[in-house]
Amino acid sequence: MAALPTQPVIHEVNTRVWLRETGRRLGREIGLADVPKDLWDELTPSGVDIVWLMGVWERSPQGRAIALQNPALRSAFEAAVPGIGEQDIAGSPYCIRRYEVDGALGGAVGLTAARAELDRRGVGLLLDYVPNHVAPDNPWVGEYPELFVRGDSEDLRRDPDGFLDTGRAVLARGRDPFFPPWPDVVQLNAFAPELRRSTVEILDHIGRFCDGVRCDMAMLLTNDVFQRTWGERAGQRPVEEFWVEVIGAVHRERPDMLFAAEAYWDLEWALQQQGFDFCYDKRLYDRILAHDAASVRAHLHADETYQRRLVRFLENHDEPRAAHTLPPEKERAAAALIATLPGATLWHEGQFTGRRVQLPVFLDRRPDEPVDDELRSFHERLLSAVHHSGMRTGSWRLLDCAGWPDNDSAAALIASCWTGPAGRFLTVVNLSDHRAQARIHLPWPELGAGNWQLTSLLGADRYERSGAELLDSGLYVDLAPWGMHLLAAEA
Repeated sequence: MAALPTQPVIHEVNTRVWLRETGRRLGREIGLADVPKDLWDELTPSGVDIVWLMGVWERSPQGRAIALQNPALRSAFEAAVPGIGEQDIAGSPYCIRRYEVDGALGGAVGLTAARAELDRRGVGLLLDYVPNHVAPDNPWVGEYPELFVRGDSEDLRRDPDGFLDTGRAVLARGRDPFFPPWPDVVQLNAFAPELRRSTVEILDHIGRFCDGVRCDMAMLLTNDVFQRTWGERAGQRPVEEFWVEVIGAVHRERPDMLFAAEAYWDLEWALQQQGFDFCYDKRLYDRILAHDAASVRAHLHADETYQRRLVRFLENHDEPRAAHTLPPEKERAAAALIATLPGATLWHEGQFTGRRVQLPVFLDRRPDEPVDDELRSFHERLLSAVHHSGMRTGSWRLLDCAGWPDNDSAAALIASCWTGPAGRFLTVVNLSDHRAQARIHLPWPELGAGNWQLTSLLGADRYERSGAELLDSGLYVDLAPWGMHLLAAEA
């Protein structure tokens, strides 16, 4: 397929859930190769550049058994899907037995067919990679103990929840530095040269099926974090960073393979420097949910080059549904903001239709929920309008919103613009529950000649303004609570 956009729009899909519901619509069980073309069209509305098929790899039977015996998990499953049965609990997609396509999805043949359907639409495919740990029944556990963080019999006696005896070795269970060990996974050793070589081989194998990978908890493999988590157990700290070595080696064989990092703890810049194309922007997500326009604006003052390599989102499988956390008007305003910022954007299947239940990733069935047709129409118009405008092929700039001594409501507004071959575009969003007014100075010196038309990308609104006034006083805006403007400016 053609090269992916430098700032792609990603649509995350819970593959098992979506495939099961698709089969129910068709009245039969199906694999990925059996999905009708019109349903692939539904999954790739105008403006979507990449589909992330989450959870395609073979899940661990042993990990599933551990989950079934966990009272806290079972309570969470029941809360999400009342009456859920064991037959609907597939196990965690991040407790991977092997990087082979799950037979329930149609195996490698099914995934190859899915990629071909996406390719015909000019849409890329993103898959998961979990670098930090594997399932306890992964073949590596018994065959290659040198790939793992090791313990001994004393560790097993002292901390039975943190270690397991495989019969050949005592190995640590997976963890991050801030939480207890995860009971269903075994900790790989990021400092081991053998693991780094094996990781390159696995990623090369995955690259046969897709255009890129989303790397789970990628920051855990950085030298500083790994040493802080495991200390002397990890062995000698390498000079080279894990991701520098691994991504560099993969790119020698697959130069176009995209790497996206699930990243936290303000390590996004470091991971970008280590080779990642994109990193999660969790900080922006938190600030939007906090109703804090000032902190959102402060975040957006970061260098544009850095921002172009962030992944903006309002939900994903690890976060509550946007329709649950945000009132409808705010969700639309936040979506308009996200869609018109630099960087990749991530949208979660069901977000467009207003799903409210955050489904545990262990499950392959979710509750029926009413479809919000108005919300779906808004999102589809938004993504399509931004895509067809070509705005994100230009350069982006955050704009000042000036108020008055007796009116500080401008502080609730976030304004930015794109300028480039496709034209001039302005976004203004009111991130508050009160009306807000401001004057916005536009960085387009050519405005001085004649009148200008400001045309909405989402509706029929059109405004005519004097270029001289726009240059002198700025554009006056008055937005209702959670109101927005997405405008194209033309002479």
